[in-house]
Amino acid sequence: MKLVIASNNKNKIKEIKLILSDYFEEILSLSEAGINHETIEDGETFIANAEKKARELAEIGSCYAISDDSGLCVDALGGAPGVYSARFCGEHGNDEKNNDVLLEKMQGVKNRAAHYACAIALVAPKGYTLLTEDYLYGEILTERRGKGGFGYDPLFFIPELNKTLAEITLEEKNTLSHRAKALNNILNLINDSKKDICE
Repeated sequence: MKLVIASNNKNKIKEIKLILSDYFEEILSLSEAGINHETIEDGETFIANAEKKARELAEIGSCYAISDDSGLCVDALGGAPGVYSARFCGEHGNDEKNNDVLLEKMQGVKNRAAHYACAIALVAPKGYTLLTEDYLYGEILTERRGKGGFGYDPLFFIPELNKTLAEITLEEKNTLSHRAKALNNILNLINDSKKDICE
């Protein structure tokens, strides 16, 4: 089975390939599959955006398609940036500016609790759909720590590890991240519904 990821984000693709490589014969990014398409992410939830992206890709490419929509939800900010995580600063995908805006909004805030959320949709060529969502809980620091990861990882602190997501290896991250948990949920759903998803 060929699986196309509804993304060209190199970091995200690397994580997904590492976790799903044993379950699909071929896993391709949008560019690797020769598909030039961008879904308008206008859903109010992570699940809605993930499903829309995967469904459009499955229809365009006549393939198995997987998409995730993920982001940071900060308690003190009422769940923001949420579905707007990638464009919190007003432009899409500028990690540095997004982190600057978060630090500015969290100045003097005592409640630093936050969680990463990841929703994943897997859509088969004929439309059969699997959906899941999972979370990683932590705190927002007052300054960046670590050089790894992407997004808000340098500010996302995990008390149990005494490290940020940017201070751990990709292999470690893939055992505990919100995306790793959601992908493992998808694996369980695939195993539970193999007959349906293969039809």
